[in-house]
Amino acid sequence: MVDQRESDARECGTERLRSRVRSGERGVSLMELIIVLAILSVLATAAIPAVKFEVKRTKERQLRADLWEMRRAIDMYKDVADLGGIQTKADSNNYPPDLQTLVNGVDVKDKKMRFLRAIPVDPMSGTTDWGLRSNQDPPDSDSFGGQDVYDVYSKSQGTALDGTKYNTW
Repeated sequence: MVDQRESDARECGTERLRSRVRSGERGVSLMELIIVLAILSVLATAAIPAVKFEVKRTKERQLRADLWEMRRAIDMYKDVADLGGIQTKADSNNYPPDLQTLVNGVDVKDKKMRFLRAIPVDPMSGTTDWGLRSNQDPPDSDSFGGQDVYDVYSKSQGTALDGTKYNTW
């Protein structure tokens, strides 16, 4: 008898629960859905500038790393040439004639020595076309004299996050 009463009570509780669910407590109202969508759109709109800022910052980091890598390769070439390991032109001051020479490498004591794996792509312009300066060019020159490669810079006219121009880095 007690078991029958407990069973009846459980069935009655289950019926009440089912009747509540059927009476409109199931699902999401249109108003709740509109509020959630409005909140999500505000958050997405706020995130877009932050994402653009981070993309630009990443490109700037890559530009700095590429410039550092190429300048280091130019300096290594000059160091080896200064020690007499590389035959250079008299007017070159022991700097490489072009960036491709750093990639192709030179013979040093019957051994091929490469200074760069490849000419990096300028992240700001998307090309491997870098601005070059010769040792005989003025420091702020934007035209290449062609004697040797003393320095490299980006040809991009864009402005960095710190307010400087990329071509002055």
